[in-house]
Formats: sequence, structure tokens, C-alpha cells
Amino acid sequence: MISNKKTIKSKLFTCFFILLAIFAVSILVFQDHREKQFRIALMENQLNEYSDLTNRYIENNNLLSTNDFGKLDSIKDLIPSAKIRITVLDLAGRVLYDNSVENYSEMENHLDRPEVQKAKYADRGYNIRHSVTTKQDYFYFAKFYKTIFIRSAVEYNAEVINYLKVERAFIIYLLFLFAIFGLILRLVANRLGDSVSRLKEFTIKASRDEELNPEIQFPEDELGTISREISLAYERSRKVKAELMLEKEKLISHLFVLKEGVAFFSPQKQVILTNSHFIFYSNIISEESSVKADKILEMEAFSEISSFIDKTLNSSTGHSAELPRQEFTIQRNGMHFQIQVIFFQDRSFEILITDNTQLVKRSIMKQQLTSNIAHELKTPIASVKGYLETVLNNPDIDHVKLRYFVEKAHNQSERLTQLVNDIALLNKIEESSDLYPKEKVKVAKLISEVIVSFSDKLKNKSVKFEIGMDENVTVNVNYSLLFSVFRNLTENSVDYGGDNITIQITNYHEDNNFHYFSFSDNGQGVEEEHLPRIFERFYRVDSGRSRKEGGTGLGLAIVKNAILSFKGDISVRNKKGGGLEFLFSIPK
Repeated sequence: MISNKKTIKSKLFTCFFILLAIFAVSILVFQDHREKQFRIALMENQLNEYSDLTNRYIENNNLLSTNDFGKLDSIKDLIPSAKIRITVLDLAGRVLYDNSVENYSEMENHLDRPEVQKAKYADRGYNIRHSVTTKQDYFYFAKFYKTIFIRSAVEYNAEVINYLKVERAFIIYLLFLFAIFGLILRLVANRLGDSVSRLKEFTIKASRDEELNPEIQFPEDELGTISREISLAYERSRKVKAELMLEKEKLISHLFVLKEGVAFFSPQKQVILTNSHFIFYSNIISEESSVKADKILEMEAFSEISSFIDKTLNSSTGHSAELPRQEFTIQRNGMHFQIQVIFFQDRSFEILITDNTQLVKRSIMKQQLTSNIAHELKTPIASVKGYLETVLNNPDIDHVKLRYFVEKAHNQSERLTQLVNDIALLNKIEESSDLYPKEKVKVAKLISEVIVSFSDKLKNKSVKFEIGMDENVTVNVNYSLLFSVFRNLTENSVDYGGDNITIQITNYHEDNNFHYFSFSDNGQGVEEEHLPRIFERFYRVDSGRSRKEGGTGLGLAIVKNAILSFKGDISVRNKKGGGLEFLFSIPK
């Protein structure tokens, strides 16, 4: 462990040291370049002053016209250093004057000199090079003045070279900082190394699932924070692992309370896990008193399923992203079972047995319902057809009979329309009751509107209403559906309760979630044998009388489904003293 610590520390220190060295060298190079450029700029400015001085002298003495550039020798006294070389060139590069050469008129053309080329295109330029004429190194500075070039130069000797170099004090200062930061990096590397070593010790124990030292201390830095977070994550993972084990136990427990029969098999068709329903359903299907789970696939009833399993297991091709699965249907002793076989990536598989007996019965009920609807539609359609055929076959029929038959046909079409509307409303309630928007509805006010809609019928049959509830009783439901509930209940009492009856509507109880209502009449009531089926579609206690009254047979079915869509409940009973009473709850 100690050697590992040293290795980590040395690696960290070496890495930091190299980075620091690169940083220091880059600063030195940058500063050297920057200092050199700064001093070159100073030297350029100095030489620029000499060039400007020479140009002013030429202009003041009109030397370009007289071509007497020898007079420029007189400005030597104005230049502080005798080592400054002044050269004047025309635009073609011909030397007009050079204070360092006696026979300057014989000098070669200087237009191709680097500093002159720079001045030609950028007004000024400098260059450090060897002079072919004087056989010396110079720092040249050339400047363009409309009609001439003036070049100033200073010997590039040891003095100038040292002038352009970075000062030694800066290098010493940089080395001092380098040493200080090196020590700091050493301390940082040691501290990081200790943190990494502790983290390594922690991870080794965690990987071996050993007991961790709760008193282990991590440094108060980012790495220490990471270490603490990893430690917390490990503790959380252990906790999650324990929770997963608990959830696994729950899942297994849940498996045994499912209504479906579930069994898991290995690729060798050995039972891994099964629940009681699987054994129960398997015994029903096999028609034997007791069948073990590992013998299920050998039963004759499971032969088709077993063939599919063998075919899949013997297939050499690997499973695709969509795992193999197959569904089978088996009917035994009036019960209907759906069996699903699902394969997993490791070629193990699951067999799921679902009792679909109720679903099949519902399907049969839907077929019966379709037959009932067809039967209910047949009567008004046949009536309308008969009335219209009578009119068509008797063109000379008198006006009174003609009106009679037309009114009868119209009444049957109205009954047909009401029947279709009731069927549509009932289906909509069952399939998409959540789509009905809810609102706060005052029940007493809604009942008053229902009474108004039945005013003529109530008057003809001398029906009275007694409302026993506060005006502020409010429920949170769909207004149209609640209106349909009270309308159909009222219509049922008016049509089948008889004449001179009294309808009572009371809010007899409430709790935190519901209002409880009673809707009753003192009419004829219903025999007890009919009460369990009174909410069924198209069920009629007296079918002949119901059709005579114009009912569709769907009113109470709509009432029940609407109440259930409110998350309420409804029941019916005969009232003491005569009549029928509906008890139902509606959420607040």
C-alpha cells in the first residue's frame, strides 16, 4: 500500500511538474518575444527620428532639386551617435547618399533590400542583416517619404544584441517562482495521493462487500467530496439491494395472488416458479384431479403448446428483438382459457393461463344486445313502413285517414329517434365517460328544470312533486348526464307509476365525499322477481305496456351507467306502502 501511495504521488507530482515547466517556458518565450518587440519598437522610434531629421534637412535645403546630397554630412553633429548610418534612396532604389560610404554614387541598387521593400508597401520597415557594402551587421530601419526612401541603421553589435535580450532579473524571478510553485505542487500531490489511497482502500473493501470503517476521514476538497459521495452511493446501493430483495419477495407473493396462472420454465423445460392458479387451471384443462407442474407439458391438452415450445427451443437461429410468443385458446367444462407462451432471451419461457370465461360471456351478452337492438328497431320501422305502404297503396284515401297514418308514422319515427339517441348516449357513457366535463351543479335547480320539461305530462296525469333538500345542495358532475338521470327517473315514474301519484326526491344523507338521494313514487311498484334485472338494457316488466307508453327500454340503464360514471352507486327497492324507490349517491 505504501509503494502504491508513492507511485500515485510521484505520478501526480511528475504530471504537475511537467505542466508547470511547460507553463514557465511558455511564459519565458512569450516574455522574451514581447520584450524584444518592445525594444525593437523603441529602436525603430529612435531611428525614425533620425530619418525625419534627415528628411526635414533635405526639404529645407531643397536638395532634391540641387542634387547636392553631400550637404547631409553637416547633420552628423545633430545625431548623438556617430555609429548611426544614414542612407538616402530614390524611388528606383538608386543610392543618393550614404554617410558610411565615400563613393556612395557607385553603390549597387538597394530597391530589393528587405527593409526597403517593406517601406515601399507599408511606409516603413526594419530588418537585421549583414551589409554587403560595409561588411558589418546592421539593424536597418527604412521609411518612405513620397519621393525618396531614407534608411537609418545602427551597428548590430554586442551592445545592441544585449539591449534586445530579456533582462536577467526577470529570468531569476521566474526561476524563483518556479521553485516556489514546485514545492506547492509537491504538497498538493501528496494530499491528492493520500485522498486517492483512501478512496482505493474504500473501493477494494466495497468490491469485496467487506464492512466499511464508518470513521474513515476524507479531506475537505473536491476529491474528498467525491469520495464521500461514492461512500454514500455505496451505502444507498446496499440499501437499494436490500429493498430489491424485499420487492422480489413481494413480487413472488404477488405472483401467488394473481388471478392468472403463471409458470416460469428453464430452457430444459424444468419448472422454475409457478403459482397456485396455474396448477388449478391446469387441472381443470386436463380434467384430472391432480397434475404436477413439471408434467403439464406432457398432457394431451397441452400438445399444441408443447409442440410450439419444442420447435422454438430446437431452432438454431437466435431470438430477434421481438421475442417468440404464441397464444392458444382452450375450452373445458364451460370455461374459456387463453394460454400465452412467451420466450425470453436466455431461451427460458413463461406460460400464462387466463380465465376468459367472463369475457366470453360478455361477448355473448353483446351479441344478445345486438339482437335486442335489432328487435327494438324492427317494430317502429315495420310500423312506419306499414303506414306509408297503406298511404301509397290507397291514393284516393280521404284527408282525415291520410293525416292519421302520417301522424302514426311520425310518432313511430320519433320513437325510433329516441331509441337511437338513448343507445348512443348509453354507449358514450360506457366508453368515454371521462370526456364529459364536470361542473358544480345545484341539484334542486336542475330538478326544477326537469319538472318544467314534463309539465304537460305531469298535468295530464295529475302527478305531484315533493322536493326535500336544501337549495344549495351541490354536486360535482356533468350537467347533461345528471339532467338525464332525473329525466329518465321521472319519465319512468310518470309512464309506469300510474295517475295521481306523488314523486318524492330527498337528500337524506351526506358525508365528506358524497350526497345521498332518494327518488320514489307511490305508484304501482314492481314485483320482486323483476328488481334484479330492472337496470338491464331493453328489459321490460310489461313489454306490451312499455311499448304502448313509448319507452325505449334504455332509460334505467342510462341512469345506472351515468351514476356509475360519477363514481357513485345506485340500488332499487319497493317502497313500503306501494311504489318504487331508487337510492343513489353522487360525489360532491
